[in-house]
Amino acid sequence: MRKFITAAIVIPLVVVIVGFAVANRQIVTISFDPFDATRPALALTAPLFILIFVLVGLGVLIGGIAAWFRQHKWRARARRAEAEAQELRARLDMAQPKRLPAAETPPFAVPPAA
Repeated sequence: MRKFITAAIVIPLVVVIVGFAVANRQIVTISFDPFDATRPALALTAPLFILIFVLVGLGVLIGGIAAWFRQHKWRARARRAEAEAQELRARLDMAQPKRLPAAETPPFAVPPAA
């Protein structure tokens, strides 16, 4: 079932991406020189869809990094809570008396009267 759902999502997505790439295959020049538009010192020529895919990828990466930094306090709180829970479990284990299994009788037990 999981493979079917994955295929139902991935196949239409691939069709849309391929269609987008075919529709936007004209060559564009990306200039990084704001002073000379006719002969830029640093320029890149590539198909438009590659530029768009790179920019979308960078946006996803930057957004993911921003979300990771924003969630830092929650991760820190979760680590502190986990450490506190482990410490409390250890204290509880030390405070509770050790129980013997039901089949074993302690060596100091008084035998039942006959």
